[in-house]
Order: sequence, then structure tokens, then C-alpha cells
Amino acid sequence: MENLSIAYCIPFVGMLLSIAIFPLVKAEWWEHNKQYPVIFWSVLFLIPFAVGEGVKVAGFHLMEAILGDYVSFIVLLFGLFCVSGNICVKGELSGTPKLNTLLLFIGAMIASWVGTTGASMLLIRPIIRANYWRKRKVQTIVFFIFLVSNIGGCLTPVGDPPLLMGFMRGVPFTWSFHLLPVFLINLVLLLAIYFILDTRAYKKDLADGLNPEKGKKAKDADPLRIEGAHNFIFLALIVGAVILSGVMGGVEFFKEHGIAFTSPENGEKEVLLNLGTIIEMAIILVCALLSFKTTKKETRTSNNFSWAAIEEVAVLFIGIFITMIPALIILKTHGAELGLTKDWQMFWATGALSSFLDNTPTYLVFFQTAQSLVASQGLTTGLVAGVGQSMLLAISCGAVFMGANTYIGNAPNFMVKSIAEENKIKMPSFFGYMGWSVCFLIPVFLLDTLLFFSGLF
Repeated sequence: MENLSIAYCIPFVGMLLSIAIFPLVKAEWWEHNKQYPVIFWSVLFLIPFAVGEGVKVAGFHLMEAILGDYVSFIVLLFGLFCVSGNICVKGELSGTPKLNTLLLFIGAMIASWVGTTGASMLLIRPIIRANYWRKRKVQTIVFFIFLVSNIGGCLTPVGDPPLLMGFMRGVPFTWSFHLLPVFLINLVLLLAIYFILDTRAYKKDLADGLNPEKGKKAKDADPLRIEGAHNFIFLALIVGAVILSGVMGGVEFFKEHGIAFTSPENGEKEVLLNLGTIIEMAIILVCALLSFKTTKKETRTSNNFSWAAIEEVAVLFIGIFITMIPALIILKTHGAELGLTKDWQMFWATGALSSFLDNTPTYLVFFQTAQSLVASQGLTTGLVAGVGQSMLLAISCGAVFMGANTYIGNAPNFMVKSIAEENKIKMPSFFGYMGWSVCFLIPVFLLDTLLFFSGLF
């Protein structure tokens, strides 16, 4: 598919614009009917694609998107959503700037060990509860997405799926610690910016007569405690399943067995859902079931638990995964022709595409591009899995960090947004959120470029 038309990408653009515009102009309709634009744009891509490229080719790529990417993606989110929803932090938490900054710091620090989705689902409800009495709290949720749902996941392969893919392809588990200096600078800068913003908002809330005592619920006026703490065991098992899947992904037996289809393009059998991933998903679903069976309903009620957030992500992201098929094909086919030879170019190219496409295949495309670049230059030293260390650093940071640029850059972003809106927090629109990222993230990423990827230091 060397000459695939870029016109096939129009439904993907339409899908993104629907997510951006409908909640602004037809919010109530969108809330109850978002599945119809998803179906419309998916069909608008699939039918012309099947006519132009052949039914077998279209069917294979559809199965690749659903079985190879979407199913494992949504099962992991579902498992973490269920287990975290059964953990409820109760007690006296007042959303002061110091406490909020501390919670963001904790979330960012644990995200690399329980995953950005795990950390986000674990802490988003406590931080919402702590700020129950606050009027001005959007900045808290936005910076939560920046730090906990994205940047915090950079230090281990468990933190974010792109790094897990690197681990499966020969990058040592501890190599991600090389991202620590970049992570710390981003963490310190963004926490400092957040603390200033939240302090200003906090003073305005106090000036309006709001205070923690008025916002505090009677049932929360007791010592800090955790209900459903046994669910941390299930959370650990899910993280273990992800690690196990990554390890099995490097073993030929688990890679070569599973649900396979014959590619109509090369006639070779390709495993779209391997045995390692099937085992991972089975463990996750069992953990989710046991979590519900062993936790009191009252705990979920205290968490204001509902299925709306995971339903919204499931519906929207299947449309995104289907309609972005041609964009990924074009990127895989022509990625090596983009002329990217510098670290800073890889950082921004990987990051820009990871802001709108799934960051895992984007990472893999540029990972393979970097390997090809090394091979063409005949380099044999200072490599990690066939990639230069500085370039691998740039690709990894771009894929993980810049998923924070949009709501669809990383799945936890949308889930956090949905949970916040369930709790009556008016979140920025799609483009409104991008305004926050342009104002606060892009300057930090420019500093990253200067310090780490420009070659000047």
C-alpha cells in the first residue's frame, strides 16, 4: 500500500472535529447519541477503503485495529476503572494549594509503577472530593491530566504502553530511568506553575466566602482512611499482568500463537492477538470481577461510581482506532522518508503525532525509523536495541509527554475529563484544553528541546 491516498484520512479528521465541536453546539444530544457520529465516520472510511483497496485488505486492517489494538486497550482500561472505583479515600481532605500540589506530586511519582491509567483512576476521585467546596478547580484537573495521566508514566515500561513496546523489542526494563532528568525538570516546572495558579484561584474562592468547613460533608468529618483497600492487591495483579505480557511478548511461543489472520498483502500469517495478550486480558477481567464481588456497594456509592466514563471512552475510541487506520498505514510506509535525523526532530515528530494518534504505534514507527537510520550510518556502539541512546530518549519523551497535548492523546485524559464532568466540574472544550496545553506544556517542551535534544549541552 505504497500509494495510499491521504483522502482516506478525512473521516479521522471528521471524528476528531465531532469530538471537539458537538459537545459545544449540541451538548445534550452528544451526551446521548455520540455513537452515531462514531458509526458514521467509521462507515465513511471503511466502505471507500474496501472499494478502493479490496474487501480482504479492509477486513484485515479492521481486525488488526480491533484485535491488535482496541480490545487489549479497552480491557486494561476497564480493569483499572473497575478496581480503582472500588477504592474510596474518606476523611478530612481540604483542597488547599499545598494539598493539591502534593496529590499531583504523588500521582506523578506512582504513575510509572501502576501505569498512567492506574494512577489516574486511583487518585482522580480523592482529588475531586478534596476540592468539593472549591468553585475554581479546573486548573487542578487539567494539571492532573498533564502530570498524572501522562508525564508521570515515563520511568518504567509499566508506565505507558509505548515504553512497554520498547521493552518487548529489546530495550532494558531499567533503561527508562534515563528519562529521570527530563521528568524531574518537567515535574518541578509544572508543579510550580500549578501552585501559583491554584493559589490565586484559592484566594479568590476564599474571598467569595467559600471555605473547607462549608464544603465538608458530615460523613467526611472523620480521620483519613481507605475503604476497599484490599483492591490494591487486584491493582498489583493487573500491573503484574501487563509486565508478564511484555515479558511473554519477547518469547517466540507466545508471539506466534493466538488469533491469527493471513495478510492479503503479503500472504503471510500474522498474529493479531497473541497468547501473551490473551493471558493478560484474562487476568485483568478476573481481577475486575473479584474486585466487584469482594467490595461493598456502599464503597462505590461513596465514590459516585458510574459506568458513564468507561462507556464514553469505549464508544469514542473504537471510532478513533478505526478511522486512524489509514494515517498509521501512511506513517508506517513513509515514516523513514520524512528526513528525520536529529533528536529534536524525532521528539517533536513523535510528540505531535502522539497528540492525535495512538502513541504506541507512533512510537514503534519512529523506533523502527531510528533503527534504519543507525543501520544506514553503520553505527555499532552506544546503541540500545539498535537505536542511539539520545534518539531513543527523544522518541520516548515525545510519545509519553505529548500525549498530554489533547484529550485524545492518551486514554486516561478522556476518562479523567468524563469523571470530572460527572462530578459537575465544567471542563474545557477540546480546543479549550489545547489552549491550556499550548500555554503551559509547549513552553516546557521547548525547554526540554533546548536542554536535552538540541545537542547544545
